[in-house]
Amino acid sequence: MADAIRRNREEEVHNREVSGFSLISPAGKLGAYPRRVHSFLHDVRVEMKKVNWPSRADVWSTTIVVIVTVAFFACYFLLTDTLLTSARQWLFHYVGN
Repeated sequence: MADAIRRNREEEVHNREVSGFSLISPAGKLGAYPRRVHSFLHDVRVEMKKVNWPSRADVWSTTIVVIVTVAFFACYFLLTDTLLTSARQWLFHYVGN
């Protein structure tokens, strides 16, 4: 992480130094592109090593909890929709006659 901060500071200093012609700055940025991509990919690798991945048992247990919860709410909303539809039909039939 300290290397990335140091490289960013070096790039800022370099960008401030290249203020002569207007075409030099974009060319300098284009030339720094491979170095920046390499730095980015290196930082991604370092951060991915710090990730705490869940175990297979954790994934299975949370998946089962999600499936049960979705099934419960599906049944709840089906029952609620059926009851409200029946109540609406009864009300329209009652008011209509």
